Amino acid sequence: MPTVSEQELSLDFLAVHGLAVRKAAGPGAVADLLNADESAVAAVFDAAMAEGKIAGAKGIFMVAPAGQAWLADQYPIVYASAREDGALTAAYERFERVNTQLLALFTDWQTMPAGGQRVPNDHSDPDYDRVIIDRLGDLHERAERVVGNCSEAEPRLGRYLERLEAAYDKVLAGDTDYVSGVRIDSYHTVWFELHEDLLRMLGRQRQE
Repeated sequence: MPTVSEQELSLDFLAVHGLAVRKAAGPGAVADLLNADESAVAAVFDAAMAEGKIAGAKGIFMVAPAGQAWLADQYPIVYASAREDGALTAAYERFERVNTQLLALFTDWQTMPAGGQRVPNDHSDPDYDRVIIDRLGDLHERAERVVGNCSEAEPRLGRYLERLEAAYDKVLAGDTDYVSGVRIDSYHTVWFELHEDLLRMLGRQRQE
């Protein structure tokens, strides 16, 4: 009987991990996250469905409770060296500092002050929005360095930098939904997924 290659074993784990990061997705979205072949991810999903690790319908899947338990057992093994290596931990601490400022920026983008309180931002004030986009530019420069540090420790994370740059480019081109839109690969969406990925890798808990 043929043995399973190390690469296949890695994808067996990473595809389920990627689905956990994206929460609900099809094979194509997870393949994009991992820079992997979509048909290979789909094959892993088929096997994981049969094993009860994931569940889904109409092409959209989620990690089942049994899959979450399996991942929880795998993380300390798969990422043992990353957790012991100070490089990724240090990069994560820098990530959290940028994260605090980005979360404040997303709040300011989604709401605005009015009458002593904050109300939903209807984006009718271009000057207000422009200030926030300028702030995003400054934070994006810091994020590039931080994500670069993370990807030096775990090259797979470099894909997030590509996605952040793509979202930022769309914002600069005038498609401001890419600041924090929830149904697209917005800056907020990609950053949230990167945070989730790092938390799972390092065994941390989300604070906000």
